[in-house]
Amino acid sequence: MFKNHLNIAWRSIKKDKLFTFIKIGGFAVGIAACLLITLFIGNESSYDTHYQNKDHIYRVVFQGEVQGEVMKSTHFQLPFSDALQSDFAEITKAGKVNTIEIFGAGKRGFRINGAQENTFEENFIIADQEAFEILEIELEQGDPTTALTNPKSIVISKSKADKYFPSGNALEQLVFLDNDTSNPYTVTGIMEDIPENSHLDFDFMLPVEDTNGSWTNQNYFTYVLVNPNTDIRELEQKMSSIVEKYIIPAQMERGRSASFIDVLRTAEYKLQPVTDIYLKSDLKMQDGLKHGDVKFVWLFAAIAIFVLLLAIINFINLSTAKSANRAKEVGLRKTIGAFRNSLVNQFLTESVMFSVISFVLGVFLAWGLLPFFNEIASKDIELPWSDWWFVPVLLVAALFVGVLAGIYPAFYLSAFKPANVLKGSLSVGSKSGRLRSGLVIFQFTTSVILIIGTLIIYRQMDYIVSKELGYDKERVVVLEGTHILDNKIESFKQQLSSLSQVKSVTSTNYLPIDGGSRNGNTFMVDGQDDGGRGVAAQIWKVDYGYTETLGIQLDKGRTFSKDFAYDSINSIVINKKMAAELGLKDPIGKKLDNNSQVFEIIGVIEDFHFKSLKEDISALSLVIGKDNGAVSVKLEKGNPTDALAAIEQVWNRNVPNQALNYSFLEQEFAQMHEDVQRMGKIFNSFALFAILVACLGLFALSAFMVEQRRKEISIRRVLGAPFQNIYKLLTFDFLKLIIISIAIATPIGWYLMNRWLEGFAYRISIGWEVFLMAGLIALCIAVLTISYQSIGAAFLQPTKGLRNE
Repeated sequence: MFKNHLNIAWRSIKKDKLFTFIKIGGFAVGIAACLLITLFIGNESSYDTHYQNKDHIYRVVFQGEVQGEVMKSTHFQLPFSDALQSDFAEITKAGKVNTIEIFGAGKRGFRINGAQENTFEENFIIADQEAFEILEIELEQGDPTTALTNPKSIVISKSKADKYFPSGNALEQLVFLDNDTSNPYTVTGIMEDIPENSHLDFDFMLPVEDTNGSWTNQNYFTYVLVNPNTDIRELEQKMSSIVEKYIIPAQMERGRSASFIDVLRTAEYKLQPVTDIYLKSDLKMQDGLKHGDVKFVWLFAAIAIFVLLLAIINFINLSTAKSANRAKEVGLRKTIGAFRNSLVNQFLTESVMFSVISFVLGVFLAWGLLPFFNEIASKDIELPWSDWWFVPVLLVAALFVGVLAGIYPAFYLSAFKPANVLKGSLSVGSKSGRLRSGLVIFQFTTSVILIIGTLIIYRQMDYIVSKELGYDKERVVVLEGTHILDNKIESFKQQLSSLSQVKSVTSTNYLPIDGGSRNGNTFMVDGQDDGGRGVAAQIWKVDYGYTETLGIQLDKGRTFSKDFAYDSINSIVINKKMAAELGLKDPIGKKLDNNSQVFEIIGVIEDFHFKSLKEDISALSLVIGKDNGAVSVKLEKGNPTDALAAIEQVWNRNVPNQALNYSFLEQEFAQMHEDVQRMGKIFNSFALFAILVACLGLFALSAFMVEQRRKEISIRRVLGAPFQNIYKLLTFDFLKLIIISIAIATPIGWYLMNRWLEGFAYRISIGWEVFLMAGLIALCIAVLTISYQSIGAAFLQPTKGLRNE
């Protein structure tokens, strides 16, 4: 019997190739989209799950409330981790990690002993031995218990060891950083490459050499390994004693006011699971690490479910649309004694066969699209062919979806009454038009919402790229790794300034882009008690000409000048935001104290964006200081290729053993928002998938309606009905459904996208034109989809529709 079902199913597949292609193709597209989304969600959710002790590893987060505002930080003092390990028995180990470039992390010049040329490497971190063990660093060579215990030791990844020591003999070799041959580092370990799905991305580990044991300088991430069965909430409460025991005495020693000390007493510590850092953290702007967005994960999961539902709906509509072609078969088989359960089994077999074929095609379609998807998503996802569960899960899913999609058509088709069928009447089942109309409304409501989302995401991305930033990012070349010049930096800048293609030059790595140096301080007006709050602000070390090179506008006072000797000692320039937060209406000449030095305000600059547009502009100050991490060159108008060639010649004269590394400030700014742009591209891609599947669904329903009204259309044609009347007859009902879909989708789309835009401090406003455009696009798509069936029906030969009457 089963073989007979298969034979009938195969004949049905071959009989109507167009509908078979649409039915299987729509299913395959839906399955491919779901599979790609599932792989993406799996990759996003897998971050930091490779640790054996992942359930017991936490990162410490500082949290406090100041005048009603919640302040969070992930940076702690040098002795903080030691205090945690010694004071709390629940904490097995506590370690520290530093990723701040001014302390030697981030980007460094790298050269092995005996080599002539330095290479610019980016992924350096600083860590102690405890962090090395907490993060479960696997060593291929070296002693994991002492890898970072000695100063001037360095642990490098296997891929970097293979690059620089192809002979395989890297252990105990000497290497130099930043061309400093007087302080060589010894390779003490070769570690396995850090997994891609880790929130920390590094190839080089340096030991902590900082000897400043102050409880007021906060520069280190702190990771802890806690004992199993530890009550985390109870431990967090106990950890607050650190403030009273260590931090408050240190701040009192520095002369902090009583109101400031009272604020410190409200502070608390939270333990963030290591598996939450990448995807579920609201600290992505504070820690400078790579992060995902759990909201996007949920959004893509919803799209995957909707796409699969749309594909199933299409299958149901296409199956019922061709009911007339199977009606006589059902009537004859019932007449000769076939039971209904036998017919149900027959149609379910066909459904499962369609599903299996669609799954096979969908998997191969996803496989073919995966390279393009990886490029858009900046991932390296692969289909898990070798995993034991992959094929069984696909098989079970194919059977389940096949049965789910085939239940309604099976019972619908098997319910035909033989007498009605053989008399040419197919009224049975026609009352279910409300269900099919509801399905189309559901499909196009989803599609319109996705169209609205696509338009708004595109507009927001365009707004970010074109927004006035408060500085001029065009024609600014950032030369990286210039600390290797050391005492040649001033001469190098002068040589660059003499080039005809160069307008101005400044040296500092404090730049308004990701990867630029950052240094936060708390400022108070000297001699003024502000209730303990102070103003948290960035303090950037820059040189003369910084504001001119970046085109930052002056609001009041002046900027730094070599004509004023004290500018290099105690002068400070602040932005308007900082002046407002300090409550200074006339800030010029006022004194500021950051607990280490008293500065005099000489100027106020216009606010400019130095962080992602997801964040508001915050307080910022500039001081004269030495920071040679990067040199920024403002080019004159003209061909940048010629300018770059001239700059490279100057570089090679000064640093003959290292290639020039540079980037354009405009490109670096775009990379600050690369994650949002990437997610937008992924969203748009899957939105197109869903719209395509929805169009197939509309095609299915239009085919069904033409099938049901074939006799009516034929009679109208015999009576002389013109083409346009029949076309309107068949399209008007569909257009009503689409208009209903637009009406339902508009408020839903507005709400969802308004919530998404809340994540940006600077955002577009959602105007009515977005919904009008989305509605017109949906109507055009619907009309084009329906027209194929409607035009075909309008030109139908009446004899074909009435030949059985």
